[in-house]
Parts: sequence; structure tokens; C-alpha cells
Amino acid sequence: MPAASGASKAGKVFVIMFAFVTSVLARVSWEWIEAGPCKVFVSPAVLKCKDLSTDPDGCTRAPESTMPKTPRSASSQPGSAARAALPAEVVRVLLIDDDTKLCRLIRDYLAPLGYAVDAVHHGADGLARVQSGSYRAVILDVMLPGMDGFAVLKGIRQHSNVPVLMLTGRGEEADRVMGLELGADDYLPKTFSTRELLARLRAVTRRAERKATSEAEEETLSNGGLSLSPGARTALLEGEPLRLTALEYDLLLCLLRSAGRALNREQILDAVAGRNYEVFDRSIDVHISSLRQKLGDNPRTPRYLQTIRSVGYMMAKF
Repeated sequence: MPAASGASKAGKVFVIMFAFVTSVLARVSWEWIEAGPCKVFVSPAVLKCKDLSTDPDGCTRAPESTMPKTPRSASSQPGSAARAALPAEVVRVLLIDDDTKLCRLIRDYLAPLGYAVDAVHHGADGLARVQSGSYRAVILDVMLPGMDGFAVLKGIRQHSNVPVLMLTGRGEEADRVMGLELGADDYLPKTFSTRELLARLRAVTRRAERKATSEAEEETLSNGGLSLSPGARTALLEGEPLRLTALEYDLLLCLLRSAGRALNREQILDAVAGRNYEVFDRSIDVHISSLRQKLGDNPRTPRYLQTIRSVGYMMAKF
């Protein structure tokens, strides 16, 4: 009887061990199938393998090719709206801002969308970059150490017509007016979203390209002693160069193209490059007065820029 009892106990132990080994083998087999053809070490939480990829949290997982994929439509993928209109080539943009964190954010956001962003943090450095580099657009902060954004913009416009999108932490209308008068193409408060920044950046570069194409094809315009070359953005009066701001040049070119025909305020504002010019609605007379001074016009009997009562302005035709 004791021998029979011992045999019975041994049989029970064998059955338990067999069940344990079987369950382990079953788990190994299941995990082998899930991991695919990789050589796998089994762990309850993590699969490790020679060619497994690594997740950001440090865990490893099977290669993407061995995992089931759920097809997604293009519209369901993140950022698909922004990527829908990727530029055909890399667009070089210069960012001039002393906020290094903001610079990183803008650069990281625009890089996957086809923009190569160079960032500098001082106005003088930014001005030197514009003069030496071939940028399609400049994003310029107003509040900079040393040389502020307005001084940088003024320096840029002495040498280049590159589109400039200005950023400001201040929302005063006076700042917007000054920036646009000095030749900024658009203005964006620093409460902007990255989507709005991208939309405005695309808008100013598109306008600049259309304008450059149109002006390059346009021949020199002459009227009396006044001569403008739109492609080169130069102006001569009696053979001498005229020093004009970007806005003054656009206003003069608009009136010269329509010499002999009166233009109202809305027609003039619509013609000057389609920028955000509602802030100039009350100050356009000041710009006309400045142009008259540079053209040597007598305000009471102007030779070139005439006021047409109840209508607007007209460039006299010679």
C-alpha cells in the first residue's frame, strides 16, 4: 500500500508538471505568431528581438511590416490640410526674433511643410542675412534688442523687395501703420496660431511672385520727366533717382499706369498689391502729399498728382 500511495503521488506531480510545461509552450507559440518571423525572447510585458523597433517610452515592439495595418484616408491623417498644398521646392525663410523658444516652434512647424527656416536673434544680424542670402520671405519681430524691427525693415527696403511678415506683441494701430508704410507686406500679433502664420506666409509669397512676374514683363513707364521701371523697382525724375518707400512706389506706379484717368480711394487701395491696407484709409492723403514733395509739385497747382474733387486723384498725362 505504501508503494501504491507513492506511485500515486508521483503521478500527480507528473501531471502538474506536464500541464505547466504545456501552458508555457502554448504561450511561447502564441507570442511567436504575434511577433512574426523575428527571433523572440518571451516576456510577459515586452517582446525583444534583433530587429524590433523602439517606442519613445523605451519599450520595443515588432517591426511595422509585421503588424496589421488599418488603412486611413488622406483626410483623416494629421496635418493633411496643411500638407495638401506643399510647395514644389524648399522655400527659404529668414526668421528674425529674439525669442529662441518661439523660433524653435516656428521652425519645427514649418520644416515638414517645405520651408527651410534660418533664425537669427538680433536685428543687425538679420539685416546682414537678408543682404547676403536669397530668401523668399522674412518673418520679423518688432521688439528686438539693439536695432528694432522698424529699423531692420527700413534697411531691408533699401536693398530688397523680399516679402516681410511682421510680428508684434503690441497691438497698437500706430505700429501697424508704421510697419506697413515702411514696406511690410503683412502684420501678425504674437497671439497668432501656427495655422494663421502659415496662411499669411503663403499669401505674402504668392502675392510677391505674381507681382514680380507681372512687373518683370512690364516695360518702363514714362510720363513727362517721370520714369518708372517696375521690374527693377526704380524711379527717375528728370534723370535723377527718386528715393521712395515701398508704399510710395506702389502708389506712384498705380497712378502712372492710369495716367489721365481719375481713380477713387478704393481703386487706389485695391491696386497697391492687395495688402492689408484698411489702416491707410484715413492716411492716404498724407502719402500723396509726401509724393508731391518728392516730385516737386506745387500743392496748389500740382503738375503730376492732381486732386479730382469728390473723386480722388489723377496722374496728369503728358
